[in-house]
Amino acid sequence: MTRILARSRWLVPPLLVLALAAAGCGSSSSKKSSNTSSGGGKTTTTAKEAALAAATLNGSGSTFQQPFNEAAIAEFVKGQPNVTINYGGGGSGKGQTDLQGQLVDFAGSDGIPKPETLSAYKGGALLYFPTVAAPITVPYNLPDVAKLQLSADTIAKIFDRSVKKWDDAAIKADNPSAKLPSTDIVVVHRSDASGTTGNFTKYLTAAAPTEWKLGADKTVPWPSDTQAAAGNPGVASAVKSTPGAIGYVDYSDAKAAGLQFASVKNAAGSYIVPSLDSASAALAGVTVAPDLSYNPLNAPGAKAYPITSPTWVLVYKTQTDQAKGTALKAFLKFLLGGGQDLAAGVDFAKLPDSIKTPAVAQLDQIVVP
Repeated sequence: MTRILARSRWLVPPLLVLALAAAGCGSSSSKKSSNTSSGGGKTTTTAKEAALAAATLNGSGSTFQQPFNEAAIAEFVKGQPNVTINYGGGGSGKGQTDLQGQLVDFAGSDGIPKPETLSAYKGGALLYFPTVAAPITVPYNLPDVAKLQLSADTIAKIFDRSVKKWDDAAIKADNPSAKLPSTDIVVVHRSDASGTTGNFTKYLTAAAPTEWKLGADKTVPWPSDTQAAAGNPGVASAVKSTPGAIGYVDYSDAKAAGLQFASVKNAAGSYIVPSLDSASAALAGVTVAPDLSYNPLNAPGAKAYPITSPTWVLVYKTQTDQAKGTALKAFLKFLLGGGQDLAAGVDFAKLPDSIKTPAVAQLDQIVVP
């Protein structure tokens, strides 16, 4: 069930709230989870902890991390039948805004809040927990072009509309052997405040500083002749249905939609296909800050996919409800423990120990009454 949910979500509205409780996990889900193991046929992902008190946790935010969240929630509540966890998308900006107003218990975000916004969080100090990582793909709709290579400068020119035709000289320079049509390029971007947009534009700022002029944030001033769509699933759907389109979509949703995507030139000068292996290569050797922020974008590794996005779960350091706080801490512990075994099944790269170990240690900082 969890893989089907993650694979089909691009077909439904991204603001749909998924409420996953034990009653919602049927026999097919149980059968799927019983086969999840790290070796020897023994299940390793079920939350095997003491039974928690009844609690309902609500979260919202990143659609980038949503497929992983759905899979992890479904598995966690099987071992904790008294806990219900709801997660709705809406984009990283919505998650942060909802957490500021204490409308949710946790937020999914592909970037950490800016320092100037921290005073808006009514619940006090925040903790950032990295969970998984994955490529941001650059999907395109050219059925007759099976392989496409793009450098950062060319991507920047396409998305700021300096390049408007698929047979433009800049694209030809990246693809000297390809037969490129004279089709108009249709740029599709996120309509919501998006961590995926934030990381995509941060990459362009770092890798194409001369060509990229639209800035880096959850929203940027896109040219008027571009198209907007809500959530990663919305962009995936728009690219799939629009001849000549190009966009930026998380790896899980791009695969779920059956999109073809470009290889992207990395900092070492190699064109790299987005994959879990190339995302893991980008994570290797990153510097993790004391607040557990880190940046794998434009990583220097020879095999690193350059648009690899981190993602976090944001929570208040001081919890006010004992049952909720205990359940939230247990869920985070699961995301960083057995839940990591679910990552590859929904097209995410698990965290290396260099990131996971300090995240697990940070669990002790959560104050539960």
